[in-house]
Amino acid sequence: MIDTPLTKHIQNIASSKAVAWCIAHPFLATIAYVALVSAFFLAFPQTDLWVSGLFFSQTDGFWAQHNPFLQKVRHLGPYLVQTIAICSVAILVIKLLLPGRPPIVPLRKPVFLISTLILGPGILVNSILKDNWGRPRPRSIEEFGGELPFQPVWKMTDFCERNCSFTSGEGAAGIWLVTMAFLVPASWRKAVLAFVLPLCLILSINRVAFGGHFFSDTMLSWGLTLLVILSVYWLLYLKKPPLMTDQGLDEWFTRNGRRLHRLVKRLLVRLRQALRGAGSAQSES
Repeated sequence: MIDTPLTKHIQNIASSKAVAWCIAHPFLATIAYVALVSAFFLAFPQTDLWVSGLFFSQTDGFWAQHNPFLQKVRHLGPYLVQTIAICSVAILVIKLLLPGRPPIVPLRKPVFLISTLILGPGILVNSILKDNWGRPRPRSIEEFGGELPFQPVWKMTDFCERNCSFTSGEGAAGIWLVTMAFLVPASWRKAVLAFVLPLCLILSINRVAFGGHFFSDTMLSWGLTLLVILSVYWLLYLKKPPLMTDQGLDEWFTRNGRRLHRLVKRLLVRLRQALRGAGSAQSES
């Protein structure tokens, strides 16, 4: 096909319409992404071997895993995820301990962050897929010096018992950082995505370079985790009425925080009484 100004204009219109449709229908677009990626790697499984082979040599194995800088990069993702998770839990705990004070941020935000982290990277990827599909990691297969046969995506095997290659925990954790873009003001979203998306790509490719995951593991983790994020966001923010509201969460934590205070006070009173009783009994003896 000869490129002309007209064909380029038509292509630009088609691509802009496709982007607009994806933005308007993110859930359907993500389902389509997962289906297309799955179909591609099932039809062309050798692609996984080719991508992993870019980072493998017969003398050094997966040479990137010995690079000190790349080793530090690997720990950056878990550090960011843990920091955000700890801050989210701390916000809820502070509200529980200080029920009379308004929360630091609307409470749906930490609930959204914690629930998507648990359901996506935690349960779906690490507990369901990685522990049950049995796909050997690249460094464990025969093509890269291991002893196990290569397995394609979505094929359940018993070559690996737990914490296997399919899908990527780091890929899931990396794309989970996109949750921050859902919660910041609209004017900040492009800046957050401009930081998070390249970071997600770097963290994910880093694991492929280490021989820890195939590229398909990473790409499917992105889509599956994003489906969880979009589902929880719909339940908490878009559903009418939403599953939870900021006011409802505030009232729940206030009510239960005050119950916790009363319980602690009763326990302290009983403890003091028990200590006094023990002291008087000891003095009489």
